[in-house]
Amino acid sequence: MKPTQLELLAPARTADIAIEAVDCGADAVYMGAPAFGARAAAGNSVDDIARAAAHAHRFGARIYVTLNTILYDDETARAEALARELYDAGADAFIVQDMAYLRMSLPPIALHASTQCDTRTPGRAAFLEKAGFSQIVLARELTLEEIRAVRAATSVPLEAFVHGALCVSYSGDCHAGFMATGRSANRGECPQMCRLPYRLCDRDGHELAPERHYLSLRDMNRIDLLGDMADAGVSSFKIEGRLKDSAYVRSTVAAYSTALDRLVAASGGKYIRASFGHSEAGFVPHLDKVFNRGYTSYFLGTPRRAPGLIASLASPKNTGIAVGTVISCRGRNITAKLRTELHNGDGLGYFDSENRFTGFRLNKAEGSRLYAASDISPTPGTTIYRNSDKAYADAVDNAVPHRTIGLHMTLREIKTGRIALEISDERGNMVEKCAEIPHDRAQSPQTEARRRILGRLGGSIYRLDSLDDRLADRFVPASALTALRRECITLLDSAQCARHSYDRRRPCALSTDALKGVSTSYHDNIANSIAKEFYRSAGATVAELAAEVQRPDGEMRVMTTRYCLRRELGACLRTSSASKLPSPLYLCAKGLRYRLDFDCTACEMHVITAK
Repeated sequence: MKPTQLELLAPARTADIAIEAVDCGADAVYMGAPAFGARAAAGNSVDDIARAAAHAHRFGARIYVTLNTILYDDETARAEALARELYDAGADAFIVQDMAYLRMSLPPIALHASTQCDTRTPGRAAFLEKAGFSQIVLARELTLEEIRAVRAATSVPLEAFVHGALCVSYSGDCHAGFMATGRSANRGECPQMCRLPYRLCDRDGHELAPERHYLSLRDMNRIDLLGDMADAGVSSFKIEGRLKDSAYVRSTVAAYSTALDRLVAASGGKYIRASFGHSEAGFVPHLDKVFNRGYTSYFLGTPRRAPGLIASLASPKNTGIAVGTVISCRGRNITAKLRTELHNGDGLGYFDSENRFTGFRLNKAEGSRLYAASDISPTPGTTIYRNSDKAYADAVDNAVPHRTIGLHMTLREIKTGRIALEISDERGNMVEKCAEIPHDRAQSPQTEARRRILGRLGGSIYRLDSLDDRLADRFVPASALTALRRECITLLDSAQCARHSYDRRRPCALSTDALKGVSTSYHDNIANSIAKEFYRSAGATVAELAAEVQRPDGEMRVMTTRYCLRRELGACLRTSSASKLPSPLYLCAKGLRYRLDFDCTACEMHVITAK
């Protein structure tokens, strides 16, 4: 049986970070285009994407470009032209949300259904496959059983998030930002309404609980569940973070690449990696030392009704790990009982008397005496957290990640008396170069000397794994061997460039009644005439357009989430503790009031704009 390829998919804000991600072990990288990406602040030029693709393709790794905003009518022509430029630059696939791309005149490049497509059911996934998508990003909220059901209904690769920030709403179905500020997540401008502090109130506005970050979730971490996900049908493991810095990407990619390598090694041939080469990050990755809001495996491995396991109520910031307790504080000087050694330059923090997280930089640490870079006022007994480890950050920053391709070389004579150097690599390439060399006998053994010369591959992506030297005692000048090695390496690079395989666009197989009886709403995010025609051609009635185009009147469901605030606070309506909180519940902030409706049958929470 053919082994399943497992892909570690890394984020990249820039081409340089994309290259580092590949060097640390990523099988694919997703990065933003100059426009139309769901992270407007993470766009890249076409030339930068071409540079990242050229590097990735040397290892059989891929570059996916995000074009996953919804498009307005006056943008579709520009999006189509940009897609052609990106195709010529070497992009391997486009990650899209807007169905208009399925009707555009595009090059034969693969289209991946973005997480913004909100794929949470087998029916939705099957529809997207028939529509022409080559890979489908699943909703973060799915359980292993639900992933298996999607796998049974589809044949294209399934992609799922394994690490990073969590949207509280189903992706693609959050309208809170647009309705409150005019900045739309579907347009790459999410204002992160979920990270704001809110008061929990009853119908009459009476405060039930103090101001906290009731919609802010912890970050995802599924590094111990990769095998379960692979067995359920996931083949692309996605790290969130296109706005994150190089240190975050290096750390997460190195950690997950090592974990995937272990999974592949233990699979008995069931799984292989989707790209080639051996990566050395140059440091030992620690996921607890990179930005995180505390970790959760989310619904993949979290009991549905267990309280207190999903949200980061106290702060939406990276609060870090508890490292000690304050004994006393005077100005900028703290005496503390510490659990671990601290370093000059560490980032520390604490929760003040109003439960707000206050961060500060550590100028100097002398045992239990800490000297802050700014005035602080933690009281005795306050827990101190470290959210930036200077020693670890330096180790990551100073490392030089390196990825190499193993080579097997054969050095032999050919019939005419010439010699030939043949090189094959783990990517499946083989090249050969011949040279005219005088047939002289060596005065001493030559095997080790020839191995040293042929193995001088520093500065390249190659390493010599084995040499079959059949020249016996024939003397070959070092300059001739060096020239043969260089010429073969150039040929090898050219061969890999020519042999890089691209996944091509799948044809649309939708019938004209695939959506018969379906009436679209603003949740379908239809924002242009091409997308309207796509839905109509599949039998749907286009009743509503996207909220960004046709703003709804009155109350509006701005979020749908599998996260349930009642459950998180230990007041699930399906348990005896429901009476802890009244119904209905409201989240209130300056200028904002949301009613929370609970659908216990679907185990979902709806966030509704309320007067």
